Amino acid sequence: MSPETPKPPQDAVTVRRLRVGIGTVGIALPIVLTAGYALVAGRPALLGSLSGYYHSPMRDVFVGGMCAIGVFLISYRHRRPDDLISTIAGVLAIGVALFPTATGDPTGTERVVGVVHQVCAAVLFLLLAVFCLVLFTRADPTVRPDPVPGNGFYRTCGYVIIAAIVLAVASNVLPDDVRDTLRPVLWCEAVAVFAFGAAWLARSDAIFRAAHPPREETPRPAEPAVS
Repeated sequence: MSPETPKPPQDAVTVRRLRVGIGTVGIALPIVLTAGYALVAGRPALLGSLSGYYHSPMRDVFVGGMCAIGVFLISYRHRRPDDLISTIAGVLAIGVALFPTATGDPTGTERVVGVVHQVCAAVLFLLLAVFCLVLFTRADPTVRPDPVPGNGFYRTCGYVIIAAIVLAVASNVLPDDVRDTLRPVLWCEAVAVFAFGAAWLARSDAIFRAAHPPREETPRPAEPAVS
């Protein structure tokens, strides 16, 4: 009778599910927002940024998606640095959802709320890059063997997030008509979110496989020697 395949630790399963949830929602959010708005509008149409969908019929999807990411990040537990940074990032993600970006001719209060939104979004993206560049590439003493292969992928995702942030800020110097046509902030935010989601999905699979004990085959008894 062959031995049963050992199950991975429950902690590894929980951490993997949280990572998968964060990555899946992150990748799906830009797709659902743009596709859903196009369906509602009855024509292909892109807004200026992901945050701009707050002021559209896709408001509930944007708020719900960002709050889901925030709750996943706050609930995520692994090592102390990961716990602290993920909790801060989760609070910021919820802040992005609850403090909308300013549009049109905002009042004084709306301007303040818009500034809070921009600060939350900027720091959130920076922390997501920290996960990719620092936390995901560090040796993990809680997992044996440590799933360090693939660090190049995590670093690439981190650099993509940083580059997307820089390009989004730099796009402010473009003329208004060019920005309205190209929607650079939207594309930069979408690319950054895709990179963030891909890194979390990849890391979840790496840690889960490393924490899953390999199945050991029972050695066959030695055959008696023939005299």
